[in-house]
Amino acid sequence: MDWAQLHRDVVFGHAGGQIIWQPRILAWFTDRAFDGTPLPERYAGMDPYDVYRDLGCSARLYEYNSCFRRIEDERVHVSRFETDGVTETTIDTLVGRQVCVTRRTPTSWHAITDKREVCSREELRVAAWREAHAEWAWDGDRFAELQSQVGDLGAPTMFMPRMNVQSLYIEKMGVEAAIFALYDWPQDAEAYFSSLEESHDRLIDVIINSPVDIINFGENVHAGTLSPELFQRYHLPACQHRCERLRGAGKFTTSHWDGDTGPLLPYARDTGLDAIEAITPAPQGDVTLEQAREALGDEMYLMDGIPAVYFDDTFSEQVLEDCARRVIELFAPRLVLGISDEISSTGDLERVRLVGRIVDEYNRKHLTDTRHCR
Repeated sequence: MDWAQLHRDVVFGHAGGQIIWQPRILAWFTDRAFDGTPLPERYAGMDPYDVYRDLGCSARLYEYNSCFRRIEDERVHVSRFETDGVTETTIDTLVGRQVCVTRRTPTSWHAITDKREVCSREELRVAAWREAHAEWAWDGDRFAELQSQVGDLGAPTMFMPRMNVQSLYIEKMGVEAAIFALYDWPQDAEAYFSSLEESHDRLIDVIINSPVDIINFGENVHAGTLSPELFQRYHLPACQHRCERLRGAGKFTTSHWDGDTGPLLPYARDTGLDAIEAITPAPQGDVTLEQAREALGDEMYLMDGIPAVYFDDTFSEQVLEDCARRVIELFAPRLVLGISDEISSTGDLERVRLVGRIVDEYNRKHLTDTRHCR
């Protein structure tokens, strides 16, 4: 199977009604690698890409993000000091300094942040200056390397950095501090948003001239923190601007909405997006598949759709199978079927294979019906 071609054909409407099964399974591997749990015998010695091939499914290849390099202004100087698992990073610029402190933990690859990059008005102004002076570049050698390693598993895909409010929440300040900043320092927050959008416009210039055509906005939108009021004031206009530029250049655009999405789904078709990734249905999320279908309408694609919990033995295989068939019934052919959001470390990879058989059955039947109609 040429998964890369099928992936392109599905999202650009050239697949003759076929869909693609594209689950995300990397967390299943990284958790085992971290705690030293051996892989099941069938997968011993395999890397994740070997396992995708063994399972007979496509991979969502965000590895291509590494082809887009952010270049700090040469007047930004970064120094790091580490002791006893604690790393202090100091970022000096012409307009001030930022300090970030992280601490390694025995329970995760990821460090805990003890002091965020932006905790003061002054640091927020530094963040705006850095974005105003950052540039972006394309790494063609890295692209060629990835094409040779994983290019058969899916079309090249990347995700852009987060926009305005989500950037403050997740990357710079944390949710509580960012909300205070929005209301206590609105001019400084909006100056950061403006600089960020200018930086992302420069990235879009690079994307438009690249061979990567499937563009995700890695937002992690969650209605529990991004209210409809903040969504409409900040997020929606920035999303529309991105989509206008990227879709105008023939790119397929999608955004990652996870957590609770119910209050924001009414705005889905206003965003200008082609698709939304990772909407998480009940019993894991706050919306039903039918509500998601109504929100996306006949124009937008769903990426994913099957709750991750259905890949654990908490639920029967029949529940998983019924859900997979229902997602296909509701959303095909505008569907990149996947797991909302990733299989857990306790999930069963054989259930991934089960869904693959359902998708293969659907695609075969659809192609047979198409031939009969001719």
